[in-house]
Amino acid sequence: MFIMSTLLIKTAFCLYNIGWVVAIPALRLNKRLAEGFGQRTLRERLPEADLWIQAASVGEAFLAEELLHNIKTDKPVRVLVTSNTSQGIEILKRAISEITPNNNNLTVFAAYFPFDKPAIMAQAVRNISPKIMVLLESEIWPAHLSSLKKYGCKILIINGRITSKSLSRYLFWPSLWNTLKPDKILAISKKDAERFATLFGKDRVDVMPNIKFDRIDSMELTPAFKNPLESIIPLETPFLVLGSVRHEEEHLIEKIIADILSRHPGTVIGLFPRHMHRIKHWKDILSRLDIPWILRSQTKHLVSQGTVILWDTFGELSLAYKISRAAFVGGSLAPLGGQNFLEAIIYGVVPVIGPSWENFAWIGSEIMEKGFVRIAADWKEVVSILTEDLKKPKASDKVCEEANRYLKGRQGGTAIACRLIHEFLNNSKK
Repeated sequence: MFIMSTLLIKTAFCLYNIGWVVAIPALRLNKRLAEGFGQRTLRERLPEADLWIQAASVGEAFLAEELLHNIKTDKPVRVLVTSNTSQGIEILKRAISEITPNNNNLTVFAAYFPFDKPAIMAQAVRNISPKIMVLLESEIWPAHLSSLKKYGCKILIINGRITSKSLSRYLFWPSLWNTLKPDKILAISKKDAERFATLFGKDRVDVMPNIKFDRIDSMELTPAFKNPLESIIPLETPFLVLGSVRHEEEHLIEKIIADILSRHPGTVIGLFPRHMHRIKHWKDILSRLDIPWILRSQTKHLVSQGTVILWDTFGELSLAYKISRAAFVGGSLAPLGGQNFLEAIIYGVVPVIGPSWENFAWIGSEIMEKGFVRIAADWKEVVSILTEDLKKPKASDKVCEEANRYLKGRQGGTAIACRLIHEFLNNSKK
């Protein structure tokens, strides 16, 4: 039975490898994947590192930044942090420039995560020679885990989350994942821990506070500098933020924009697509709807009322929340699980979200009960709530103070994660 299972797994990996051989030339044509293609395919060699951290995209990159700021070591440690996206790489490089001068024992590199083709991943692991692999949240790739196991690298999942839907897919072949199980998993909730335990075994799973709560310290209430967005959006202007809008809900966001501007024609709307490649789509849609719009990158002076600012630059969503009267956070009108709404709350605006927010169930329903977030059943209710907020916005400073008090009481995940990493590094024999 064991021999048959082993042969089946080997056959599956051979077929998986062939699939990647076929797919990679086509992936080269994808604009997002074309960036860093040399690193993704190992045409550019990745550096050696004691600790390898994988931060899939923007959210995980911010988690990696928290870890890098807080990892303390009494001996030199080389760290490689990888990401799948250009936005993630941008965050990591900025973090490295801030961290490296202040921590002489850390040498940190950023690179794109290699494609999970078994042959590529085996070579990547040999090149990097990691002692410890840290996977943030839910980044699980079979060839990656298999190569790390064969090399003898310890594998940690930190800030781990796994949905019921994902678990059901993994359980299609539980024996495969049993051979690839990590050495330790710190999950962000009891339910996530139970799901990880079902897949990998209860003995290696614990619960930790979500590291995202620790990022509150870097999002303090009032910036010491003047908000640069005030030069294009006067404070007396009713400003609405539509943040992290996803492709699948765009047709509903169109209706929200049109309805809001018909009720409040003086509103300026900041539209933040979750993915930058959707900018062109929004240019076409807003033009078709005959709604005035301007790209953020081309905005140099005060914006006229009734205009949509199409945000094609990265890193200003928090600044926009800070001066907004109302905000909607996307990924929630379609069944996508929601996007992070904590940032809006921290900066003093009580956001509206749609009915889909299960990706952030770890925060707990108490945050809704306290009135820090409002859930709308559909796009019409979103409009209704936003309309009231534009007329009578809540006091920003009070929201900031109460929300920060609530959220800071749930901090501590970064310290727990760093202690675990330190322990594994010290016990490593490689």
